[in-house]
Amino acid sequence: MSVKASISLTEAQEAYARSLVAEGRYASLSAVFQQGLELLRNQSETSDALRALLAERQAGGFVTPQEGRAGTQEMIARKRAERGL
Repeated sequence: MSVKASISLTEAQEAYARSLVAEGRYASLSAVFQQGLELLRNQSETSDALRALLAERQAGGFVTPQEGRAGTQEMIARKRAERGL
């Protein structure tokens, strides 16, 4: 899909985008903007996933450091036993 849009950039932003094309890192200014939008989309998805994880953890119970260490030690002992160590 091709969308014609008017984009306003500062001089520094335009110079940087053009330098990326001139260096051969991107084929065109469109490619620079497409990559930038893709990075923003990925960042947004990551932030959304992190917020969801934090909300899930906040809704659940927390363990004390002692409980966490005990659970880790139990897991290590179980894995060692499974491997005959």
